[in-house]
Amino acid sequence: MIIDCHGHYTTAPPALEAWRTQQINGLTDPARTPSRADLRVSDDELRHSIEPNQLRLMDERGIDLTVFSPRASFMAHHIGDLHTSAEWAALCNELCFRVSALHPERFAPAAMLPQSPGVDPATCVPELVRCVEEYGAVAVNLNPDPSGGHWTAPPLTDRSWYPIYEKLVEYDLPAMVHVSTSVNPAFHTTGAHYLNADTTVFMQLVQGDLFADFPTLRLIIPHGGGAVPYHWGRFRGLAMALGKPPLEKHVLGNVFFDTCVYHQPGIDLLLDVIPARNILFASEMIGAVRDVDPRTGRHFDDTHRYTEAAGLSATDLTGIYEHNARTVYPRLDALLTEQGR
Repeated sequence: MIIDCHGHYTTAPPALEAWRTQQINGLTDPARTPSRADLRVSDDELRHSIEPNQLRLMDERGIDLTVFSPRASFMAHHIGDLHTSAEWAALCNELCFRVSALHPERFAPAAMLPQSPGVDPATCVPELVRCVEEYGAVAVNLNPDPSGGHWTAPPLTDRSWYPIYEKLVEYDLPAMVHVSTSVNPAFHTTGAHYLNADTTVFMQLVQGDLFADFPTLRLIIPHGGGAVPYHWGRFRGLAMALGKPPLEKHVLGNVFFDTCVYHQPGIDLLLDVIPARNILFASEMIGAVRDVDPRTGRHFDDTHRYTEAAGLSATDLTGIYEHNARTVYPRLDALLTEQGR
């Protein structure tokens, strides 16, 4: 089985974006603010948005199941206030759940949180609980920078984040650490902000002692960890200078990386530097890079091909494709077991 742990609903029906535009317009003209009930999306519209897109590519690339969350760049937590984010998150999470209900053996729902700049992260807990209890969410996306590229939030090791971690531990639920749109013109959203965030969060975890307080907390850093594998020696040296234990003991018991790296040398480096048990297969398709690589004739985000060509042992390959995800996402494992897989 091949599990893609990093999928976003980037092909949602146009009605969702139209609703969001109304919501944003309502920030300056409250009379234009839509209600949740104003969004009407039929099951047929959901099928039409998924079957010729994500599902088709999954079939072509041999991917059995995708952990499916709202579109990361659309989370846009910097817009409006907590109520704005709460309404938006609730709708986006519902659509991902409905897709997983229509294709229960192909998609498992993950949730975005209703974060907002300067707002206590504890306010996200009710939506987290709702998505687990009502939708069977197997993971959440956690944005370390709700400000959209200005980094006004404290590091993820700060105690203000602890209410979220406490609930994640209670539910045995992992979090993918994933930023959203950058509104800072210095940082391109997918080319800079995403990778900056991956690298920044890893260093925050190196500097802190989060896992001493939450030894069972599991965090996935996407996009191959940003610059982390490439600069592994730097991080090892900084951990020593900070008086921290070796990275294998300090963070790798709780931190995992995905394979959203879009060329063979990058995948090879990731797999050479990071232990196989800490790597989960992912593609993030249909996402940031959608074109065909003229050097290979294949889509840049067809990470299955890179992983297959990396020369891994059968044990490591099976771990990356399936077993690591089932370990890091216990609720996904339970779902698959219930389905007889």
